[in-house]
Amino acid sequence: MAADLTFYTNPQSRGRIVRWMLEEVGEPYETVVLDYASTMKAPDYLAINPMGKVPAIRHGDAVVTEAAAICAYLADAFPEKGLAPPLGDKARAPYFRWLFFAAGPVEAAVTNKALEVSFPPEKKAFVGYGSFDETMDALERAIAPGPYVCGEAFTAADVYVGSQIGFGMMFGSIPKRPGFEAYFGRLMSRPAALRAREIDDALAPMPQAKPAQA
Repeated sequence: MAADLTFYTNPQSRGRIVRWMLEEVGEPYETVVLDYASTMKAPDYLAINPMGKVPAIRHGDAVVTEAAAICAYLADAFPEKGLAPPLGDKARAPYFRWLFFAAGPVEAAVTNKALEVSFPPEKKAFVGYGSFDETMDALERAIAPGPYVCGEAFTAADVYVGSQIGFGMMFGSIPKRPGFEAYFGRLMSRPAALRAREIDDALAPMPQAKPAQA
């Protein structure tokens, strides 16, 4: 089974999201740590991900890239773990909604803010997320009912949404709103989250967060 599931990562990357998801799944997996300057751009890995980026997984003959897609895939590949609402469950609507909201509008809004990209008001309609503040408000409303995105049940959506919020608050690209801090704190108390952090920290400590700019 270990040889059937291979995880390609670097501990200073979004691979940390997938590490956490793999620990939640709890199945054995092989880890391949890649270096940004060499093995990540080598022909062997480019055959897996032509973008030369991590994370990626190989599960048998299937290859999946993109952290949100990997989380969704693993939840469906191991349904007995209960990390995705089953077919027919009304919780699948918020599950997919907020998982891909975090991968789309949140990712774009946070990236543009970090790069100080701005748009004139008349161009707002061309920006999928509208504005940074609107995106943060929507994200906060999504987690407000709690304790998780789908209500009482923890799912793969929480792995991805929580990781986005956690990374954002760490690096100052997402504000430390009380709702975000409470939600992320709940997630980080999970045994799988603690194991994942311990594994990746042992491989390479995360860089220190830079103070947020005013």
